[in-house]
Amino acid sequence: MKAILKRQFYEDKQILSSLKFFNGSECLLSVKALELPDRGNQNSISCIPALVYRCELRYSSKYGWHYHVKDVPGRSLILIHFGNYYTDTRGCILVGNSFKDINGDGYRDVTSSKKTMKRILSIMPKEFELTILD
Repeated sequence: MKAILKRQFYEDKQILSSLKFFNGSECLLSVKALELPDRGNQNSISCIPALVYRCELRYSSKYGWHYHVKDVPGRSLILIHFGNYYTDTRGCILVGNSFKDINGDGYRDVTSSKKTMKRILSIMPKEFELTILD
């Protein structure tokens, strides 16, 4: 099983993307994703490089079940987790159902994030490959 994150809309404070989950060539689920902008892969303020990564299921008291993006160059604890706003991430990938300016700050957020994370967890295995495309 694998996932492909395709970065689509670059804004000054965030990147909006599509994230698709596959079993072979069959697309099982398509969701939206939100990341911080590219600031040279700097800790806590940048998205991660467009590469291929291994993701592993992980649990924390803050996010419950989510995925850990492994072996990110120069970074640690990059996660795929729930959250709605660019201020909810410090370099991780937030997932949601659609884009909408929820809080009225002029930036599109991801909606239904917790529900979307549950959908991902219900179809994906404990480990999968994530390809990020610019």
